[in-house]
Amino acid sequence: MTPRLAPGMLDRLPPAVARPGHDRAGMVSGIAHIGVGAFHRCHQAEYIDDLLALQPGPWGITGINLRPPALADTLGAQGGLYTRMALDGDRVAARVMGSILKVVDSQSGPAPALQVLADPAIRLVTLTVTEKGYCHRPATGALDHDHPAIRADLAAPEAPRSLPGVLVRALEMRRAAGAPPLTLASCDNIPANGRILRGVVTDLAARRDEALARWIEANVAFPHSMVDRIAPAVSDADRDRLATLYGYTDAAAVVCEPFRHWVIEDGFAGPMPDLASVGVQLVADVAPHELLKMRVLNGAQTTLAALGALCGLDHTFDDIEDPVLAAFVSRMLVEETLPTLPPVPGLDAQAYVGQSLDRLRNRAIRHRNHQIATDASQKIVQRLLAPMAERLRRGQPVGLLSVAVAGCMAYLIRGAWRFGAPWTPDDPIAADVAAIADRLGNDPPALVRAISGLAAIFPAELAQTPAFRTEVATALAGLLGPDPRGYLASRCGTAAALP
Repeated sequence: MTPRLAPGMLDRLPPAVARPGHDRAGMVSGIAHIGVGAFHRCHQAEYIDDLLALQPGPWGITGINLRPPALADTLGAQGGLYTRMALDGDRVAARVMGSILKVVDSQSGPAPALQVLADPAIRLVTLTVTEKGYCHRPATGALDHDHPAIRADLAAPEAPRSLPGVLVRALEMRRAAGAPPLTLASCDNIPANGRILRGVVTDLAARRDEALARWIEANVAFPHSMVDRIAPAVSDADRDRLATLYGYTDAAAVVCEPFRHWVIEDGFAGPMPDLASVGVQLVADVAPHELLKMRVLNGAQTTLAALGALCGLDHTFDDIEDPVLAAFVSRMLVEETLPTLPPVPGLDAQAYVGQSLDRLRNRAIRHRNHQIATDASQKIVQRLLAPMAERLRRGQPVGLLSVAVAGCMAYLIRGAWRFGAPWTPDDPIAADVAAIADRLGNDPPALVRAISGLAAIFPAELAQTPAFRTEVATALAGLLGPDPRGYLASRCGTAAALP
């Protein structure tokens, strides 16, 4: 029987598998992480594993999941150990990570999470909870006071259901216990993530207790950060490959590309791990790095996921290998996106576009279009709508960005049952779009007016701009037609025939 990864196996791992470079026996947790999914295990947890090998200290991680999946039977059963496989073509770099010391499931109630977060030994809390977790309005960044979980948390603050509610209650407990200052660092791909996190936490706190809100302002830091690594959902084939190559099973294994990057604002509350020693960039202003990554790499991913699905393609590498989609997204980024970006010191933006598209060609990273398209409505505000709005204010064309936005709309529209597409969109506005499509049918101008009227996503200034509505409606008509790929070819001057 193939053995399963466990602490007692570390000395028996095959030579091809790297193991933790630190002694886990005496480690303590100084970091809590909320949302222990594949990305965290491929990114922040790896940096901390590097740090512990270089400088042993009180910076082990306690992982918390407030939402499924549960951790006890996977990561927990393996003592927090898991294998990270970095894939590049046929090359595999396998490494067992040891920075996560324990895991906590808090899906059935907040008490386990609150106990960890209120512990005075915890000095840093990092989060990867996706855009939906912040219970905010993407168009404005403000707390959504009408969100059911927020309403419930205001009614029963000691039994919070939302992420902001859990954090506010934990901070209230820390205040009562005289705990030291705390740093809360969002590692999610949302614009100005530190500002968003600060806003939803302090807003909710102020609605309960103005004194608590003032204490949070004085004792809690919310640094912005930019994180980057492609880490698709692990598959059974990935787990089988690990067992075949290395002779053990791992229920918590993750896969990713070799590239990684982390930029964080140098503004913390109290002692912090020496992240700079393991390659994390500490800067005064994260915004230029964040905008470049979100609008170029993430903008390309969101655009390709929607357009690729509409063209019948399965994975990002399928999209970028298609000459029509590759030509379209490259032109969009260079001609319309890059001119909206501030310079990043020491970085060539055009070279960054090429590097980003090359990363998406990695066939070993099986990132499915439908996975990337999940919650796209929460992502397009910064990735696509913000650069469109900037260009329209300057009187500049937005024809290519309009196609990308229309692609996201068409993905949701075609996923409505009446259009018979072979997918069901996973998006907070999917039901709204389905109802709009059912009511209006295939009427692109009317569809654009109705969908862009969803104020939580589309800023009114943009949605009511005639050029926005006209350009997006024109593109939507082409993408809802019988040959979306042919339409894309006509927009970017590329032959539609496959190579």
